[in-house]
Amino acid sequence: METVEYDVVVIGGGPAGENAAQYAVEGTGMTAAIVERELLGGECSYWACMPSKALLRPIAVADTTADLHGVSTAHVAPKALLERRDYWVSDYSDAGQESWAEGAGLAVVRGDGRIAGERTVRVGDTLVQARQAVVIATGSEARVPEMYADALPWDSRDATGVVEVPDRLVVVGGGVVACEAAIWMHALGSAVTLVVRDRRLLGRTEPFAGEAVLAGLRDRGIDVRLGVDVTHVRRESPEATGIGKVHGGAVTLTTSTGEIEADEILLSIGRVPRLDDIGLDSVGLSPDDVKAGRLPEWLHAVGDASGGPPLTHWGKHQARVVGARIAAAAAGEVAWEPDREAPVPQVVFSDPEVASVGMTEAEARDAGHDVVTTRVPTSSAAGTGLLRDHVVGDAQLVVDRGSRLLLGATFVGPEAGELVHAATVAITGGVPVHVLRHAVASYPTAAELWLRLLEELPREFRVPPPVA
Repeated sequence: METVEYDVVVIGGGPAGENAAQYAVEGTGMTAAIVERELLGGECSYWACMPSKALLRPIAVADTTADLHGVSTAHVAPKALLERRDYWVSDYSDAGQESWAEGAGLAVVRGDGRIAGERTVRVGDTLVQARQAVVIATGSEARVPEMYADALPWDSRDATGVVEVPDRLVVVGGGVVACEAAIWMHALGSAVTLVVRDRRLLGRTEPFAGEAVLAGLRDRGIDVRLGVDVTHVRRESPEATGIGKVHGGAVTLTTSTGEIEADEILLSIGRVPRLDDIGLDSVGLSPDDVKAGRLPEWLHAVGDASGGPPLTHWGKHQARVVGARIAAAAAGEVAWEPDREAPVPQVVFSDPEVASVGMTEAEARDAGHDVVTTRVPTSSAAGTGLLRDHVVGDAQLVVDRGSRLLLGATFVGPEAGELVHAATVAITGGVPVHVLRHAVASYPTAAELWLRLLEELPREFRVPPPVA
């Protein structure tokens, strides 16, 4: 068996794995290898973030033209929409990513990587040994309960990689992927039914955000059914036809409100870290140890595999932190890190968009904060009102009364994703609201919504809190 050595070995070549490898060795003279069993660039580049947004953006533009006096209404062209998707996933070729890795001085080892002992990863007939550290960046996989398994349901890969558009699609789930996929599949021509066990959409956001998205989906003609339990699934002649193709005959869901028949089912009820088949037992560890951070000093986990928020930007941030730690430790140093944990932002590219960061009002109260909230219509700033003729949605800030620090923010409306980063900066930097209100927004831009929100806070919040 061949043995090769690097300073750092990363199992998984998605965005988190790439960032961990790069930050661990850049400018140090150390070497790193990325072990990848599929496409370098991972889920985000080919089956998640990039293709989904490539599909959703033209739809959003068409929606805007339908609600903006002075322009002709654009219409989605399904064939061209899928061609745009194919362009953004590089026709499912990772040659560009491999070229990037080569330019960054990172070796790429193709194959299934499994931990085979301390600082050792086995890839086929090769042992890849790490002088400094091994990083687990194996990502996550769709959760498929046993009740659904025999029906061979679509997962998010099938939805973003759609090749055959089913006439009738039932989507099970009420989270981000379910809401976004319902929009592009409807635009491609499917009659979409969204089946949601909860009594609201986007359960981890402020309630008003889910309500706005629910109204938007129903306005499109998408059949959204809340508070519905699926009790049985059967399919005629299921067949593994490939990603994005209809997986057999008609599907029948038995639910708490009756039967639903469709040509395909998209199961979108969450993801789980991919940790079961990576050799953890060879070093006396379990998946629970990884998710809890109970790891030896030479082993790290980043991205979805760590059990944290399954968001690409969060995984990349986590990877940069871990990479810096590895580089510093190799030099006998300690990496500098801020004294507070970064907040997690997220954007849902629905209609209307939902962007949020930090705590919701309920989360802040549960954490023991004395909370003050301020909420205004998204249309209340001239800059947002100019984006569409009819702007829907609200914006809200969650503030700690004692410290006057921002705890969380939610924006709902057109281009909401472009507003949330200011909140992320304010939370990360610990900027109190009496200082934040002196950050002047250009007129007339959507950023003026910040002034509307801050002015709605109690007047005493315009000055520093009294010194105890």
